[in-house]
Amino acid sequence: MHARSPLSFDALGVAPSIIAALKADGIVEPFPIQAATLPDAIAGRDILGRGRTGSGKTLAFGLALLTRLAGWKAEPGRPLGLVLVPTRELAMQVSDTLSPLAERVQLRTRLIAGGMPYAQQLRALERGVPILVATPGRLIDLMERGAVDLSRTEVVVLDEADQMADMGFLPAVTRILDATKPRGQRLLFSATLDNGVDALVRKYLRNPVEHSTGPVTDQVTTMDHHVLLMHPADKGTITAQIAARDGRTIFFVRTQRAVDRLAEQLAAQGVPVGALHGGKSQAVRTRTLNDFRNGTTPALVATDVAARGIHVDDVSLVVHVDAPTDPKDYVHRAGRTARAGDSGTVVTLALPKQERAVTTLTKKAGVDAAVLRVRPGDDGLRQVTGSQEPSGIPWTPKPMRQPSRSPRSRSSRSSGGRGFAKRKP
Repeated sequence: MHARSPLSFDALGVAPSIIAALKADGIVEPFPIQAATLPDAIAGRDILGRGRTGSGKTLAFGLALLTRLAGWKAEPGRPLGLVLVPTRELAMQVSDTLSPLAERVQLRTRLIAGGMPYAQQLRALERGVPILVATPGRLIDLMERGAVDLSRTEVVVLDEADQMADMGFLPAVTRILDATKPRGQRLLFSATLDNGVDALVRKYLRNPVEHSTGPVTDQVTTMDHHVLLMHPADKGTITAQIAARDGRTIFFVRTQRAVDRLAEQLAAQGVPVGALHGGKSQAVRTRTLNDFRNGTTPALVATDVAARGIHVDDVSLVVHVDAPTDPKDYVHRAGRTARAGDSGTVVTLALPKQERAVTTLTKKAGVDAAVLRVRPGDDGLRQVTGSQEPSGIPWTPKPMRQPSRSPRSRSSRSSGGRGFAKRKP
């Protein structure tokens, strides 16, 4: 069951037409972070929201943003609202969540991110778009071209601010904030205040109201953690048996090459699997996430590019094939499961010589992980992961559909921002 608030969206001040759209999508009660932040945010107060990924932050800031700007008109190149996020994938998901709700209050959103054609973004800005969902690099680029003027941006949202800091974006974020309306509203959401995020809060937020759903290391009670010890020769077989389970599973490995290698090995044993890392084109990354969401490939192998900002419902198992070295990375990977009150399991595969290092890691991450020695096909492995024997019949993904346009038009077509299924908070 999802943890909900007893308050209604109507009582929190959300625009009635947006409430109707939420209800049509089966969303009738707010999550705690939404109930906590919406009244102050809709009233125009600056917000410092601290909460785990999966706590419903997108609608927490999105509903406030849309309610505050409902019916406003934007001049060409002068957006009224800005949602700044660290990655293209997260930008796509935020845009997909907010766009249909924005239409209910006569607003439009535009995705501004790298890896996508400039022309479409420039045309949208020239027409005037009220709300931008953007990554820092592409937004700075468009600002330097003179295509974007943020001086009339009334509401700025910084989502996953700590990840932007981790990725080295704080100078760009500072430059962007300096360009926005000086006394505009700021809504900053971050799991932690590390690496300079606290300095952003002090400089740009005016008397912020702070709301928290728990620190980054505060793991939900519906998440189970296990360390599975195994003989080195058994690791490949055990990984394949876990991948053949019923349910959506993410496997984390350390390098791009390891992603491709493991995905190929699993596919050869009959597991429908996707591979996700920063070396893939945006079109491939978009298709891979779509296939994972809709169940075409219930297994996904990824680097840490997917550890934060990739919000996929119903991931019941996260597997650290390669254990991370940083406790924060462990927590962010683990946060792909047990989202918004759902249950989930997190498993770290380890060789006996790695036991001490891995158990130290989990303790520093604030979790109590059960340690179990396993062999391929044994009962303990099945009980923890739901492992099964793969079919052994090689699986081959369907080729990407080619556009109906002539080959000469391929270089100009959009490589992202379409095709995501609607996601609930």
